[in-house]
Amino acid sequence: MNGPLSRVLAATAVLLSALSVPAATGSAEARPAELTAACPTTGWVSQHFHSGHNGVDIANDVGTPIYAVGDGEVTISGYTGDYGQWIRVLHPDGRISEYGHMSRRDVSVGDHVVAGQQIALMGAEGTDVDGSHLHLRIWGDRSTSYGIDPEVYLAERGVVLPCTPGSGPRPKPPVYPAESGRVVSARSADGRLEVFAAGADGVHHAWQQEVNGNWSAWEPLGGPGNAELAIAPNADGRLEMFALSGSTFQHRWQLSPSGGWSNWETFGGGGRDTAAGVNADGRIEVYASGPVGLFHRYQLAPNGGWSEWEATGGGPADSRVEMEKSPDGRLEVFALGADTFQHAYQTAPNGGWSTWETFGGGGHDLTVDHNADGRLEVFASGPNGVFHKCQTTTVSWSGWEGTGGPADAQLSSERTPDGRVEVFAMNGSTAMHTWQRAVNGAYGDWNAFGGGGTEVTAATNADGRMEVFGTNHTGTFHTWQTGFSTWSEWTWLNTTAGPTQG
Repeated sequence: MNGPLSRVLAATAVLLSALSVPAATGSAEARPAELTAACPTTGWVSQHFHSGHNGVDIANDVGTPIYAVGDGEVTISGYTGDYGQWIRVLHPDGRISEYGHMSRRDVSVGDHVVAGQQIALMGAEGTDVDGSHLHLRIWGDRSTSYGIDPEVYLAERGVVLPCTPGSGPRPKPPVYPAESGRVVSARSADGRLEVFAAGADGVHHAWQQEVNGNWSAWEPLGGPGNAELAIAPNADGRLEMFALSGSTFQHRWQLSPSGGWSNWETFGGGGRDTAAGVNADGRIEVYASGPVGLFHRYQLAPNGGWSEWEATGGGPADSRVEMEKSPDGRLEVFALGADTFQHAYQTAPNGGWSTWETFGGGGHDLTVDHNADGRLEVFASGPNGVFHKCQTTTVSWSGWEGTGGPADAQLSSERTPDGRVEVFAMNGSTAMHTWQRAVNGAYGDWNAFGGGGTEVTAATNADGRMEVFGTNHTGTFHTWQTGFSTWSEWTWLNTTAGPTQG
């Protein structure tokens, strides 16, 4: 995506009307079970994952049982001199768990194992081994081109080290909101990414044809032209997508998890911007901005019908809106106007909302993400670049700090496979990105990420690789991680340019 591009003109916003619409009446099929993890062994963490150690060491006595962290197929079960006896298990999402230094192996190549099944006994085999321990690695893809911090991988699946085998996973991690904007992407229940892009002729849709795989052709859906989009999963795994233009608000939903989609149905009147999040109990909640502030509506039950639109007591008129989930499960909403930045939050999980609080001055765009420890981090762009602030506790925030970066940029953010936040910024002349140099840590310098464009959004594949989508006046493009810190070139998703935004 090269060359200066014109800035997207803001749609004229009109007051949101409180329209009541029927419930999404899709199939009530159960969501396919997501990959859950089992405790790999008992012991203490003697060495963590870092740049010089591509795994985590869990130490205990020789002969301590070792268990598969998830369902999968054994692809390696053997011996090598420097590693001793070792095992690899390929999991359904394309990731691989690897176990090393064992004194005994209990599975063979081709065996199917289930989460929590004993596969080996701990040992101290191999060279330069400092005592009996399990060396556990998690590879991000089948090519084993990059590793994922096993502690982050397990924690996202409900297991925190040290753990007790057989105790089962902890409660399911929170469902964090997807970035809203003129391009949105989320994973279906089966792990395939789906992407929606707004154009003058309505919304266009493409999807991965297999998990972590290639993309379908663009499918024109009609619906509101030049819309702002949001997407969220229902409690049963069906995605639901929302499209807001200056004159109308519509939505559509999957008829079954990972399945086809309903037709458009009216969701309200027109407005400026929208965002969607999922409550702790699984109910979707939607915010939208207009000329007299922000309004919201929410599902009355998981997978169910909707409340009427309700005023929120103000908020910046015609603001850019994003939602995130606090570490304790409360939704938080951030609204950035030209002259002011405000913030509101649930006073309890699934509960009512606070009054609007001042969060900063005005700006161009925003993105919100969460650190590996759950603390929220907010980025906002303006004429002097990109600024950020972060939670210091669940109820307090740092001050704003400048980061550099391009002026008046569209922003998006996502977490890397090892839990670090990465931020993407695109204006009419350039695209750049920056990332945390350590988990929960400080950010490095901004780096070039391509030419200019009009919108950017980031998502994560089932194997942990990030994929970034960008638009300009010639079409919709994407780039994806090819390794832990390397990226593909920008290309079309498929054989056609897709919707344009200029």
